[in-house]
Amino acid sequence: MSSQIDTLVKMINQIADNAPRQETPEATAEAVAAHLKKFWAKPMKQEMREYIKAGGVGLNEVAAEAALRL
Repeated sequence: MSSQIDTLVKMINQIADNAPRQETPEATAEAVAAHLKKFWAKPMKQEMREYIKAGGVGLNEVAAEAALRL
């Protein structure tokens, strides 16, 4: 992995780990995705979309689900 994607994976995992838990894991993932849509730059979101399509190695469960929702 490039250092850029390593950083994005670390960031999305931290966001997912620290997100308030919702009623379902899917709702938590949606909240994380909403955060990313609001605060991440377009190139960051695009790189994460490509990364999750390539397998998303290293993403935790909530982070992976959020990345699929970008």
